[in-house]
Amino acid sequence: MRLTTKGGFAVTAMIDVALREQAGPVALASIAKRQHIARSSLEALFSKLRQHALVKATRGPGGGYTLMRKASEITVADILFSVDGQAAPEAEGAPPHGKATTNAAGDSGCYSTEALWASANHHVMEFLDSVTLQSLVDDQLAKGVRVEEEAPRKKEPQPRPVPSLRHVNAPNSVFAWSGVFAKR
Repeated sequence: MRLTTKGGFAVTAMIDVALREQAGPVALASIAKRQHIARSSLEALFSKLRQHALVKATRGPGGGYTLMRKASEITVADILFSVDGQAAPEAEGAPPHGKATTNAAGDSGCYSTEALWASANHHVMEFLDSVTLQSLVDDQLAKGVRVEEEAPRKKEPQPRPVPSLRHVNAPNSVFAWSGVFAKR
């Protein structure tokens, strides 16, 4: 399993959604603002999260993202796998600098550490699979993170133009015009 910045952003954004989804779908723009993550990055991440059935999208005004399953049923491993794909060869048990080579006598040219990397990968995967999104949300709430309710998103009314009150020296009705032409 690779631990990347992209994976960290995905976990952070999922915590944000889980904290706020009771109030309805959570907009990417609000996540981007709160978590200081580029909206374009969030769009790419949430596309992958949606493909792996971790979130669902609601379109239109008041739209955004909600969890597809309960936060207690989503693990950190699920989130990381959805955005990063398959685990890297290093994490799968292969030594980081290639396989051990064999010289002409049949002796290994370097010591194999495959068992070490396989064991480390197994323990990391086991740990990440045991941490649920709900436990991360609970940790945030225990730390005193306040979840403020967002104001409903709607367009602010544009101010109406105020007509200018210029004095125009002209008749203001059809009947007044008839009087102008009658005097001629």
